Amino acid sequence: MAETRWTSTDGDVEHESPEGPMLLVGTRKGLWLVGADATRSRWSVAGPAFLGHVVHHAVVDPRDRRTLLVAARTGHLGPTVLRSTDVGRSFVEATRPPAFASGDLLGRALRAVFWLTPGHADEPGAWYAGGIPQGLFRSEDGGDTWAPVPGWNDHPRWADWAEWPEEGTPDGSMLHSVNVDPRDPRHLYLGLSGGGVFESVDGGGDWAPLNAGSVATFLPDPEPEYGHDPHCVRLHPLRPDRLYQQNHCGIYRMERTDGRWVRIGDNMPGDVGDIGFPIELHPRDPDTVWVFPMDGTDVWPRTSPDGRPAVYVTRDAGEQWRRLDRGLPERGWLTVKRQAMSVDAGDPVGVYFGTTGGEVWASRDEGGEWSCVLRHLPEVYSVEVADPTERD
Repeated sequence: MAETRWTSTDGDVEHESPEGPMLLVGTRKGLWLVGADATRSRWSVAGPAFLGHVVHHAVVDPRDRRTLLVAARTGHLGPTVLRSTDVGRSFVEATRPPAFASGDLLGRALRAVFWLTPGHADEPGAWYAGGIPQGLFRSEDGGDTWAPVPGWNDHPRWADWAEWPEEGTPDGSMLHSVNVDPRDPRHLYLGLSGGGVFESVDGGGDWAPLNAGSVATFLPDPEPEYGHDPHCVRLHPLRPDRLYQQNHCGIYRMERTDGRWVRIGDNMPGDVGDIGFPIELHPRDPDTVWVFPMDGTDVWPRTSPDGRPAVYVTRDAGEQWRRLDRGLPERGWLTVKRQAMSVDAGDPVGVYFGTTGGEVWASRDEGGEWSCVLRHLPEVYSVEVADPTERD
C-alpha cells in the first residue's frame, strides 16, 4: 500500500485520513485499515495491503505512535514481519525476520509469526513476537531485525512445556499473549496454546509455569503444572498485578500476589458457559472486562452458543456478567478469534470485534449497542486499535 486512500464504507465518498480510532484488521487474505471520524459514527476503509497473504496480527507502537508492524505469512516470503514507519502509508519487510537459531537442535523451523507486542516504555524500539511453533523472538530496533530469545527457545524444559513435535491445536501450537509489566521490563508473561501461562522475572532468561488454579479437563490430570490451553491472557496496565485469561476451560482472574487463578467464568449464565477466545480490558478500570463466548460443548462448534451472538461484560472483576447484544443478529453463528477483539481509549470506551465471516462490528458505548461497520472481508484473524493520539 504505497499510498493510503480512505473511502467511506458505503464505497462512494473519498475523504482525508480519519480523526477517530483506526482499526487494524488482519485477515486470511491481507490487511485493511478501518477508521472512524471523531464521533465514531462514520467509518472509512483503506486497503487491502498484502492482498492474498495471511495477516495474523498488526499493531501500532504506542511509544512513537507511527511504527506499525504486521505479522504475515506470505507465499514467497514465508513467515515475516512487515514494517511501516508512517502508520501504514508504506511498508518494507524486516531486514532479519524472526527465525529459530541456525542449526536448531530440535529441528524447529518457524511456520508463522503469530503475535506482536511492543516492549516496555523505557525500551524504545523493543518488540516481542510469538511464533508457530512456540518460539519467542525480540527486536531492539523497531522490528527491523529479530533474534531468538534463548532463555525461552533453548530452555531445558521447552520440549516438556510446548507441544512438540506433535502439535495439538488446529492451526498449529502457538506462542501468544506476551505481556510486559509496565513497572519492570524484565517481568514478562506469555501464553502457549497448548502449554499454559509462563512467567519470567529476568527479562526472559528463565521461565516458570503460572497455572495454579486453572484446569485442563482434556488431560488425565485436570490440574497439571503445565499443559493447559490459555486462549488469551491480558494484564491491566493500571493494576499490573491483576491478570485475566480466557482459557479453553473457562474465564479466570489472578491477583499475582496470590499466585492462583480464580474461575470467574463460573458466574456466567449456565446456558452460555465461559468458553471463548478473546478477552479485553477497560483501559482505565481494572474491574471491567469483555468476552465473546462460544459454544464449548463436546464437539466444540466454536460459534455463538445456540446461534445467538453476544458480548458479555463484567464491571466487578467477574462477580457478575451482563449480556450485550443490542444491534447484533438475533440469530447468527459467529466465530471471533483470540486477537480479533479490541478496545479504544475513548470515553465511553469503544469495543470492536471481527468475525471469521468477514464482518467488523463496533460499539461506541462500551457494548451497549452494536453496528456492523464493514462486511465481506476475508476471514478476520485480528483487530487492533490505533487511537488518534497514537497517530500524531
